[in-house]
Amino acid sequence: MIMSARAFREARSSFIPRQVPPLFPKTISSLATSPFMCHGGEAYIRGMAGERFCVRNSGLNAVVEAVGDHGCEYMTGGRVVILGQTGRNFAAGMSGGVAYILDEGGDFRKRCNQQMVAVEPLDDPVELEEVRAMIQRHAEYTQSDRARKILALWDMIGAKFVKVLPKDYKRMNRGHPSAPNRGERRTSIDGSL
Repeated sequence: MIMSARAFREARSSFIPRQVPPLFPKTISSLATSPFMCHGGEAYIRGMAGERFCVRNSGLNAVVEAVGDHGCEYMTGGRVVILGQTGRNFAAGMSGGVAYILDEGGDFRKRCNQQMVAVEPLDDPVELEEVRAMIQRHAEYTQSDRARKILALWDMIGAKFVKVLPKDYKRMNRGHPSAPNRGERRTSIDGSL
C-alpha cells in the first residue's frame, strides 16, 4: 500500500499481509508513507512498514512491528508503538507526539536523529499500561504472533521499551499538571492550542 490511510481523522484501520514465501522472512505490510498526515484515529499494522512511516502524523495512534528509514519524521502529535527495529534517521524533525520503541538490542539511539528529541526509558507505570493496552488491541485486530509473544513476556519485555519525546514539547509541558508527557494535544478553554 502506498500512502494508505492518508489524512485519517477518526477511523480505525488494520493491515494484515497475505502469506508470503519463505524467501521473504520480514513481511512488509505497508510501503512508503503509510499512514501519512493523519489527524486522528487508530492504525494497527502486522509486519514491517516501509520508509517514512507516520510522517507528519498529527494525531493518529498506531502500532506496527517494524519500520524503515525516517519513521515519525516531522510528527506533531499522536502516539506510535513500534514492536521491533527502526531504520535510520528516526524522529527527524519530530516536534510533538510520542513514540514508544521496543529496543531489545539496546541500539535504537544509533538510528534515532536526536537533534530535536530525547530518548529515555519508559518507566511511568501509567504509560507502560497504555502501551500494553495498544499492543493488546494490535494483537486482537491483526492476530499478530509478535504482539502475543510480547504480551506473554510483558514483565520482562516492558522494561525494554524506550520513549521518544520532542525536547521542546517535554519542556513546554514540564510542571503543567494537566499535560502529561504522553503525546497528547492539549487545548485551552477557548479551543486554541
